[in-house]
Amino acid sequence: MKKIIFLIAVAMAALVGVSLSSCSDDDTQKTWEAYKEWRDINNQWLNEMIAKKNADGSDYYKTVVPAWYPSSFVLLHYFNDPAENADKLSPLYNSTVDVRYYLHLYDGTPVDSSVNVTAYGTPGVYRTNLQSTILGWAMALENVHCGDSVEVIVPYQVGYGNTGSGAIPPYTNLRFNIRLVDIPFYELPEN
Repeated sequence: MKKIIFLIAVAMAALVGVSLSSCSDDDTQKTWEAYKEWRDINNQWLNEMIAKKNADGSDYYKTVVPAWYPSSFVLLHYFNDPAENADKLSPLYNSTVDVRYYLHLYDGTPVDSSVNVTAYGTPGVYRTNLQSTILGWAMALENVHCGDSVEVIVPYQVGYGNTGSGAIPPYTNLRFNIRLVDIPFYELPEN
């Protein structure tokens, strides 16, 4: 008898899972359709940023493709000469970093910043572990040294994806200005 009740419970759980899955698929499809114009505008802007050139014809942004996620990328532009800080540390994926940042949407609309944050007594500094951030931050900051200031373009796929977050709609490509202030907890890879 217990075996029959168990099998019925498993079958019901499977049915609930299938119905929740199809609801989720329906919601994803509705979001995809509802944000078509927004997604198209964001993707057009991203393509413009990929094609952006300096006055000398060189690429304005460096395309960063991490070895651990080769099907993705972020765009990175240094505001300083990267050679100035090349001898300083770059964070690892499990590092804790202190940064100053500003976040804007594609059209320049400000969304968030570290201006009103205080990390351990330092006004305007945000402390976070890279594993706790959107993938785009980790991808970018692993290529930045302490003291560097960069602009990072984060495609929605490695940002907040098809769900968005707070004031950030789904399918939003993000523009961050970030200064890596410090790496207070630089973790070594496990052996």
